[in-house]
Parts: sequence; C-alpha cells; structure tokens
Amino acid sequence: MTEEPGRITRGFLTPPVRDVHAYLSERMRALGMEVRVDAVGNLRGVWRPQGAGAGRIVMGSHIDTVPDAGAFDGVLGVTMALELVDAAHAMARPAAMEVIAFSEEEGVRFSGPFLGSRAVAGRWDAALLELQDDEGVTLAAAIRAFGLDPARISEAALDADAVAFVEFHIEQGPALEAEGLSVAAVTAIVGQSRLDVKFSGEANHAGTTPMRLRRDAMTSAAEWMLAVEAAARAEEGLVATVGRVHASPGVTNVIPGAAQLSLDLRHAKDATRKAAVDALLGRARAIGERRGVGMEWKELMDAPAVPMDERLTAYICEAMEAEGLPARRMASGAGHDAMVMAGLVPTAMLFLRSPGGVSHNPAETVREEDVEAALRVGQRFVERLAAEIR
Repeated sequence: MTEEPGRITRGFLTPPVRDVHAYLSERMRALGMEVRVDAVGNLRGVWRPQGAGAGRIVMGSHIDTVPDAGAFDGVLGVTMALELVDAAHAMARPAAMEVIAFSEEEGVRFSGPFLGSRAVAGRWDAALLELQDDEGVTLAAAIRAFGLDPARISEAALDADAVAFVEFHIEQGPALEAEGLSVAAVTAIVGQSRLDVKFSGEANHAGTTPMRLRRDAMTSAAEWMLAVEAAARAEEGLVATVGRVHASPGVTNVIPGAAQLSLDLRHAKDATRKAAVDALLGRARAIGERRGVGMEWKELMDAPAVPMDERLTAYICEAMEAEGLPARRMASGAGHDAMVMAGLVPTAMLFLRSPGGVSHNPAETVREEDVEAALRVGQRFVERLAAEIR
C-alpha cells in the first residue's frame, strides 16, 4: 500500500491511504466495531461491548510514512490495538474501546506534523487548511479530494467519554536492544530546541594569510561543534546534534568568512534542556571573542517536554512485572501522536525494541517475541483500566 512500487511511501490522504482504510475497516467490522473516517482522514473504530459503561479506552498510532520507510513505524501500533480489542472479547468485564489510525503524523506532505491527532485532541487551527504541498495543492483541497469536508474537522475531537489514550510504538533507537529488553514504558516525550548559529569572521587568501592573523569562522564553528558533543556526553539524557554546516564562500583556497550551523538539542526535563542551550550559546560567544569572530543565533523551535500520565505509566510497569519483564522506563527522543493526545486525556506509551536501532528506513523491523510481550503487557493494562470504568 504505497505510492512508489518497490518501497513504502504513504503520504497524507494519498491513494494508498484508501487501501489501508479498506483493509483496516474490514478488520474492525469483523471485531464488531463501528467504523468511520473523520473529516481530517483519521480512520476510527469503536467497540461497545454489552453492559459496558460510557467511558472508553482509546488506542492508536499513525498510518502515514516518510518516503522509503520501514514497515512498522506507526502501523504496528494500529494493528496491535486491534489485537487488543480482539482479546478484550474474552474479558469478563470489558470496557468500550476506540482504535484510531491517525492520518498524518510525519508531516511530510504539508510540512506540518500531527495533523490527525491535532484534530482529535481539539487542537486544530483553521489556518492549517492553507498549507500547500509541493504541487501547490492546499490542505483543504486535499481533504475535499479525499471525499471529506474540512468544515467538519472540529467534529473529530474526542468527547468526554474518552478516559485514556495509549500508543504502542517501536522505539526507533538502540537503547532497548543494547540492554537486551523487549519493551519499556515511556515516561515522557522529550522537549526539543532547534537553533541556527552563525560565526562571522573574515574571508581571506588561504596561502598568504598567516595562521596568527586569521579570523576563520569555520575553525570557530568546529571548536564549538566539539563543545556541543562534550556537553551532551556530560549530561545524562541530553542529546545534541549539529546536523547541518555551511561554510562561506566555500572555496578551497579561501579562509571561510562565515559558517552557519544547526543545533538540535533534546532532554526530558525542560530546565536541563534550556540550561544546556544557554551554556552552549555562552560557549559560542566565548569562542568567537577569543578568535576575533562574531557570533549570532536564532531560535527556530522551543518545544516543551510532554510527560506521560504517571498513573497509567505505573499500570504499564505493573503489567510488565506481572509478565516477568523488567519495568524499564525511558523517555522518547522522537515525537509521537501521544504527545498531542496528552494535552486532552491521560496518555501512556509502550515502546518495543527496534533491532539495530533502525527506523525511517527499509531495514526497520521488529522481533515477534517483542510483539508478543507487548501484547501480553497491553492486555493486562487494558484489563486493569477496564475494571475502573463503570
């Protein structure tokens, strides 16, 4: 179910999304679920067992992908949620359950992530409808072309009967594999800072300018890059990346007069993240002053950390221990629909090991035993939560 034969690419409201909806809808109806597609393209199935109370447990993840993706990012969480609905049929006291296949999490087609979960969480901004894809198609037009009405997006918001949201997702990193663990409870989705930093020196002849008289912007940038790495290694849980560097004029025999760098810095505690940003900017200024190079910076993003619900996380950890698994807790370094849903309803996440730490790549995979372990944990979690819903 892909836009590109031979590799997985499935953008927001593209034709293969209809195939996914058809496949998942058939599975939902076989489980006795009421099925609909809301106005932003989220596929939603609700199971209401006889005698269940009004409150319902919501589960889900996304079905869109990055270009040339792996097979499990997002989709695994949707199919696992349906397996748990199936298992709930045998529970003595099941609760109503809703499974949501979010239409857009990656933000590829319209350069805006979490479109599906934003609508469900009641955080939709009508200005998003003016976004355009690479072909000039507006978001509103794409929604209409899919047979939906953008004027009804507000109706996608969850009602007050939703008591919890839980998302199952691959880790997309190497931590669980390094520790030999199958699953972990997510405690928080880390906060993220993104900045542009620019060093401005003096471009000059590479052969005739003595080393002591140079104002080299690139060597200043290089020194600061190593400082970024050292700071992240020294602080537990902090990750920092300089992913883009541009030297100007970019000629072999000219000393760089300017160097522009990106900084991506993340931590589960906002205070720690912001302190690290301040310290690194101070270090950049000091490097520039010592080398006779100017420094300026611009903030591009300051996204706060999103904690998961402590009670629900504790239930997941208890379920892990009941299944003989270590109650490993960890923060997520990547964003997920759960971070959006947490603003509306108590939310929890369970991670599964990513072999090789590989994701957003055709080599992305999972181990069957990890999926089995996660389903066992999920079933205990759902049983515990259902017992409270009356």
